[in-house]
Amino acid sequence: MPEIPDSLQIPPQERRAALDECYQHISEWKVAMPPAVPLVLDFGLGDFDRFGLYEFWIANEMEAGYCGKYMFVKDGQMCPRHCHRIKHETFFVMKGALRVTMDNEEFVLKEGETLAIAPNQVHSFEGIGPTLMLELSMPCDPSDNVFEQPEAMAWLHRNIGVPASA
Repeated sequence: MPEIPDSLQIPPQERRAALDECYQHISEWKVAMPPAVPLVLDFGLGDFDRFGLYEFWIANEMEAGYCGKYMFVKDGQMCPRHCHRIKHETFFVMKGALRVTMDNEEFVLKEGETLAIAPNQVHSFEGIGPTLMLELSMPCDPSDNVFEQPEAMAWLHRNIGVPASA
């Protein structure tokens, strides 16, 4: 997995409280999670309760060509509109439900449902209640993300060198 700088995450004190809340739901659901400490991201937008998510990495095998990670979003928490230049991904909702916007069409993805997202398809998703999903995809390279919000692109630029106007 490419090295993810700690500066991509929300501040440590805020991160601890956010993780406590996340782990409470996971415990109630009795879902086994990977042993890695999750990434807690706000996309540089400074409003984690509205724009953010938690990533629990399982694998990111660049040479073998695959990635798997759990993602958790709180009720009303959103991953902002973005696309990936190269990555094809598939979401599988394990618990909860997601409001997904893809190519300006909105729909709800419920437990047990999947969604394939091709490269360059602009999408966002939001938790309808606390939601846990599995992403299976091509390898994840943060420089492959293209966010619509200039602040999110600037965040990637500051932290991993992605051009702010990508």
